[in-house]
Amino acid sequence: MAAPRTIAVSLSVGILGLILAACTSAATPTPSAVTGGGAGSGASGSTVSTASTSKGTVLVGPNGMTLYTYGKDGMNSSACTGGCASSWPPLTVPAGQQPTAGSGVSGTLATFARADGTAQVSYNGHPLYTWVGDKAAGDVTGDGVNGFAVATASGAGAAPAAPSPSASGGKPGY
Repeated sequence: MAAPRTIAVSLSVGILGLILAACTSAATPTPSAVTGGGAGSGASGSTVSTASTSKGTVLVGPNGMTLYTYGKDGMNSSACTGGCASSWPPLTVPAGQQPTAGSGVSGTLATFARADGTAQVSYNGHPLYTWVGDKAAGDVTGDGVNGFAVATASGAGAAPAAPSPSASGGKPGY
C-alpha cells in the first residue's frame, strides 16, 4: 500500500493538472469553423442567412446567431485579434471552402486570410463576427459595443451606436 503522503501528492498534482487544463482551454478559444446550416440557420447548408430581430433584418451565421461588423476593420482585413477575437469570434470557414448565402443574402460573401491563417468570412468586404454576449438566436446585445454593429443584409453593418460603459461592461475599446 502506498504511503498517505504519496497519495496526497499524486492527488494534488492531478487536481492541479485539471485546473490548468481548464484554464488554458478557456483562455485561448479558437474561432469556430462553419461547415453549413445548424439549428436556426434559415437555409440548409448556408454559411450566412438573414433573420428578423429587434434591430431589423440582420445577417446570421449557420447557427442562427447574429453577425456583426467592426468599425476599425479595413476591407477584407481584420483589426480584431487577441482579446478582441476572444470576445468577438470571427466567422470562419475551413481552408479552401467558400461561404454560401442563404435566403435574403444578396451581397457578396468572400473570405480572406486572417493573421492566424484562418479564412474569415466577409460580406461586401466587411469581416463578420459573432459576440460571446449573445446567448440565443435573435440576440443583438453586441450592437454598439466597442465599435461593433449588427451586420445588415442591406449593407455591411448598421452605424454603430455610441459605446456605453454599461453595454461594454466598462471595458475600454479594442
